[in-house]
Amino acid sequence: MLEMAKLKVPIIAVVIGEGSSGGALAICVGDRIVMLENAIYSILSPEGFASILYKDSTKASEAAENMKITANDLKELNIIDKIIEEPEGGAQNDFAKVTHSIKEYIIQELKELCTLDVHTLIENRYEKFRKM
Repeated sequence: MLEMAKLKVPIIAVVIGEGSSGGALAICVGDRIVMLENAIYSILSPEGFASILYKDSTKASEAAENMKITANDLKELNIIDKIIEEPEGGAQNDFAKVTHSIKEYIIQELKELCTLDVHTLIENRYEKFRKM
């Protein structure tokens, strides 16, 4: 994470399914984090959380609710920057539309991020991470 945080190029992370565990930690240093609306993002699975907190992995649903791992929850908490809408039934029902939306988002954000000098890019990344 430390090395990634020092990268001198923009970092845009896209969560398309389940971003969890060490992978979730790694992408949290992104300059921009975007999620598909049906994706989840957390540092621990709901089953693992339930096992630790409640000593009962069958309480995974309750744990998931408390963990705030949905795109809507994380947007509200300012952990992610944007939610990309999915068609009814999920991204697989119109893969071309979803990938086009992701591409457009990345292009738009890169245009903005590439205008920043390296010091500002890294400082903004650091501040964003600290706010989490």
